[in-house]
Amino acid sequence: MIWSILVRDPASGVLGAAVATRFFAVGGLCIHVEGGVAALATQALVNPMYAVLGMPRLRAGEAPEAVVAALIAADAGREHRQLHILDAAGRAARHSGAACASWCGAIGGADVSLAGNMLAGPAVLERTLAAWQSAEGTMAERLIAALKAGEAAGGDKRGKQSAALKIASHDPYPDLDLRVDDHPDPLAELARLWRVSRERFAVFRRFLPGRDNACGVFDRVVIEAAIVREGVPSA
Repeated sequence: MIWSILVRDPASGVLGAAVATRFFAVGGLCIHVEGGVAALATQALVNPMYAVLGMPRLRAGEAPEAVVAALIAADAGREHRQLHILDAAGRAARHSGAACASWCGAIGGADVSLAGNMLAGPAVLERTLAAWQSAEGTMAERLIAALKAGEAAGGDKRGKQSAALKIASHDPYPDLDLRVDDHPDPLAELARLWRVSRERFAVFRRFLPGRDNACGVFDRVVIEAAIVREGVPSA
């Protein structure tokens, strides 16, 4: 009932994830991204504990393949789950349980991993991957374009309801975290939210505390001047 894509920019190391489904509030539980660590998606019959238990192991440097193996070994519901991980080194691992609803599967490439279940067919993932690889623009633009290509190939065979996108560069929390919880055209709404984020939020986010600056920048004059200078109107 979900398909997701995890990506890594090999030049900058920035990690991203995007997901769409005919289910409410997919962004709340399914995709997890931490700068310098990994992107992780739990889907089908979602197990939120995969992220709770898996991200600390990834943070400690454990390989995605080992993390996936350990998580599913401890889960009696493993055959009803999908899990995939892409770490900051570009290593990926995937699990699709035998009891996941058809069509179900996973594919990957250099610095990208995709998985989906209850889809119209394998073309959903294939076209999502192809669109990601051919799209231009920012990571957010490319992720949205990829999901739109998957939706055009049939997407979730039940329809559409929610979508989400997360991008993280250096910090434990995302640079961008967008969620469309319930909407007749969630990918169009996700694209609109991304455009709105560029007006003020994308600039403001750069001044927040993080790994490289424990206090961030709190001079409002500096922040507002940067927003005026660099903000991109959404219209």
